[in-house]
Amino acid sequence: MGMRKRQRLTLSFSDIVEFAGVAKYIDTPVKRPPSGMGVRLGFAVAAFLEPELMIIDEVLAVGDAEFQKRAIGKMKEVKGDGRTVLFVSHNMSSIKKLCTKGIVLEMVNSHFLIYAEESVDFYLSNGKTNTSLSWSKDKDQEPKK
Repeated sequence: MGMRKRQRLTLSFSDIVEFAGVAKYIDTPVKRPPSGMGVRLGFAVAAFLEPELMIIDEVLAVGDAEFQKRAIGKMKEVKGDGRTVLFVSHNMSSIKKLCTKGIVLEMVNSHFLIYAEESVDFYLSNGKTNTSLSWSKDKDQEPKK
């Protein structure tokens, strides 16, 4: 981005703290911060540094409903800016709500499915479907059956 990490964080520090919802605790010394606070801060830092690829792993599992709402809004904003969000979750309703495409990973096998809803259905059926879908590189093309 043409800036040192310290410069980027200084520019966005107040936005990061406000987004994470930890402003009232920022000056409180703690020996071990709760893990949820770390996840919230980590997500806020990643979101405000405007990465080209954002990998989110179960960030919606921590925090209150208000933080989850802000996190979902930020992921949609990142996606709307043409950047990529890779959302990793076991929460099927979140996947259906947030994603347009999905990949199901199972041990050493991967099942590439082009649409998120089909990925969720495949996952919920434990990979036992009558139809086998495969990855299609042309995003406008229907999944191959």
